[in-house]
Amino acid sequence: MSAAQRVLRDIFGFEAFRPGQQPAIEALLAGRHVLTVMPTGSGKSLCFQVPALALGGLTVVVSPLVALMQDQVAALRLAGVAADTINSANERARNVAAWRRATAGETRLLYMAPERLMTERMLEALGRLPVSLFAIDEAHCISQWGPSFRPEYEDLCRLRHLFPGVPIAALTATADAITREDIAQRLFGGEVESFVLGFDRPNIRLAVEMKRDWKRQCRSFVARHAGESGIVYCLSRRKTEETAALLEADGVRALPYHAGMEKEDRETHQNVFMTDPGVVIAATIAFGMGIDKADVRYVLHTDLPGSIEAYYQEIGRAGRDGEPAEAHMLYGLADIRMRRQFIEEEDAGDERRRREHKRLDALLGYCEAPACRRVTLLEYFGERIEPCGNCDVCLDPAERVDGTEDARKVLSAVYRTGERFGAAHVIDVLRGTATEKIERAGHQLLRTFGVGADVGKNEWRSLIRQMVATGLLRLDIGGYGGISITGKGRELLQSESVFLYRRDSAPARAPGAAREAKGRRRKDPEGGPLTGSEAALLEALKALRLRLARERDVPAYIVFSDRTLIDMARRKPRTEEEFAEVNGVGAAKLAAFAAPFLAAIEGVLADDG
Repeated sequence: MSAAQRVLRDIFGFEAFRPGQQPAIEALLAGRHVLTVMPTGSGKSLCFQVPALALGGLTVVVSPLVALMQDQVAALRLAGVAADTINSANERARNVAAWRRATAGETRLLYMAPERLMTERMLEALGRLPVSLFAIDEAHCISQWGPSFRPEYEDLCRLRHLFPGVPIAALTATADAITREDIAQRLFGGEVESFVLGFDRPNIRLAVEMKRDWKRQCRSFVARHAGESGIVYCLSRRKTEETAALLEADGVRALPYHAGMEKEDRETHQNVFMTDPGVVIAATIAFGMGIDKADVRYVLHTDLPGSIEAYYQEIGRAGRDGEPAEAHMLYGLADIRMRRQFIEEEDAGDERRRREHKRLDALLGYCEAPACRRVTLLEYFGERIEPCGNCDVCLDPAERVDGTEDARKVLSAVYRTGERFGAAHVIDVLRGTATEKIERAGHQLLRTFGVGADVGKNEWRSLIRQMVATGLLRLDIGGYGGISITGKGRELLQSESVFLYRRDSAPARAPGAAREAKGRRRKDPEGGPLTGSEAALLEALKALRLRLARERDVPAYIVFSDRTLIDMARRKPRTEEEFAEVNGVGAAKLAAFAAPFLAAIEGVLADDG
């Protein structure tokens, strides 16, 4: 057995590597730089944690978020690994003590943010220590975060020169081909081995719906998943609070989660979500990193995400148990304008803004996909598949109609009103609605006034949204949402080209969406479905996990992942030797947790007779 396999078994409690882990680990152990792209939930942290322990010396881990660092350090310590973090949330005395342990050779993994690592003082001090590995988590930040936001991420490229001979691991869950090439060049000067695992999550049903009344749509979607765990992503902190209250009023157990909450409240809500069945979290993107809950049945976006990469990472938190799950997105014209505005307001160079607009274009292309949505999503990451049969476009194909004449009416109305009014005003002109604003501007006298009276407001809104998404119209992102005509739009006015668009319809009901969660048979991704008694045992194990987590002041999933508890419920270990066979039980966790979990299992089995 190799050193890496011994670490995997004895420390982390796994008998075999998961797909993609072993080649990356072997390359790092051989002293080569590695870029690893693995989907959320596929175990990418082990790709640097295992070689860190097999190599000895000190591994420095770069992580963007304090909460993520703290959770990973807590998880490693529970596994018996000497890990520390130096970060801005710690008191100075705590950081000093962590540094002393590192210099004394007591620490195997030291976590810090790039801002702390890339100071001359820290780099000089690390140069005197036996650093054996650098690991850069969330490595897409090097490419996707502007230099004005986190310039030290870009500065990480100096590491290979300052520490020659020390391998560097860059890890991310989402990076398209351009981002991967960007990371390879900036961080490694092209000298890197890349390992890219497949991106497809076929059990997640994909759907996008036009935003009409987001509150009603949100309530309706969650009601279809009564009793099931889910995540509702919102753009603002205020909206998470509003959404949680909205769902609570419908009898759903819903909790908000955002960075503006007290740390204790965030951890309480996270633990409830991890432990109790049927809990819904209404969250900003502050929620999700590091979370490993197997039975999240859906992810609902109430607003357009920032990019395809962000979207892919967020929906990846659903369906980790391999059972059917849904990823549903609401979006509309206001979302496009808002995202364009965010890009323009970022203090970054023209080249970065151009790339971010292109990334947004790709996401809009996904939203307006005329054929299989999953094909469009995976093509972005360079992966080709056949139509999936598990997205809204495949299951309920929307009618594609010739909208050329109506599009020309829109273009004409936009042109004649001066290319400075928003979609609502343009639609009023087309439908012949004599509002005070129209009469004040004299637009009731235009030739286009009323030419589209036979078309409903929602259909005009859908058509204009798709014209913006396909580049016929441009939103004024710096002003008040006025729309203007692009060069492509002028071509449509003046040529024989055709504009096809998709008629929006209400989303098809997901197969089995109305089924009751109570009594559902859950499935372990590596085993058969759980029986009723096994599911009851799992709930008892989750309750114990929460109590033990609270005693240690750590999130529940750090004690054991859902995957480990599911395996425990199936195996029903009665002795320490049997407990050691459970996936995810290493030596330290065996010593710390065997007694209480074995007692809980014994108690539940005794009650069952």
